[in-house]
Amino acid sequence: MSKKTITQVLMVILIAIISLLFYLKYFNKNQQSLIIEKLGTSKNTSSNYIDNISYTSLDAKGNEYQITATQAEIDMDNPNVMFLENIIAYIFIKDSDTIKITSDFGKYNSENYDTIFSKNVIIVYPGHKITGEYFDFSFLSNLGTISTDVIYIADDTKLFADRVEMNIKTKDTKIFMNDNTKKVLVVGTK
Repeated sequence: MSKKTITQVLMVILIAIISLLFYLKYFNKNQQSLIIEKLGTSKNTSSNYIDNISYTSLDAKGNEYQITATQAEIDMDNPNVMFLENIIAYIFIKDSDTIKITSDFGKYNSENYDTIFSKNVIIVYPGHKITGEYFDFSFLSNLGTISTDVIYIADDTKLFADRVEMNIKTKDTKIFMNDNTKKVLVVGTK
């Protein structure tokens, strides 16, 4: 092969590698869109407030996480973290049921989608309702733990517990008491 042909082949390979790296860096990440209806600056210059915020996140498997709040406060020291009020969130797991989560307050990380819901937390999916005061949820690992005054209602059963751990994708649920000497209270509703 001539020197010119070898140079051309090396240039094509180099362009292909650069194109692949560019695609992986800028286009193959989890997609995320932010819709902001109104942006306002608070009186405190160390934070910003956003009214009527909505985030939609997609993972590589096609699962979707939507979260909306009437107000978000962004701390200028960590702009990836927002403190939310009046939250409604939906989790759409591919080939599974939709899960709805509501709470009065929350903390959302826009970088990794981890969310902490607090005060009057309600989780609803077909045939099940879980209430409590604190729900720590990771969208990327599909795991959540709800705690403090937990009530789990399914079909004709009501359970009172300290903590419920669930895999959002498989709906596998573990119900616990923090004190091993106490037992989960199970009550029939019919």
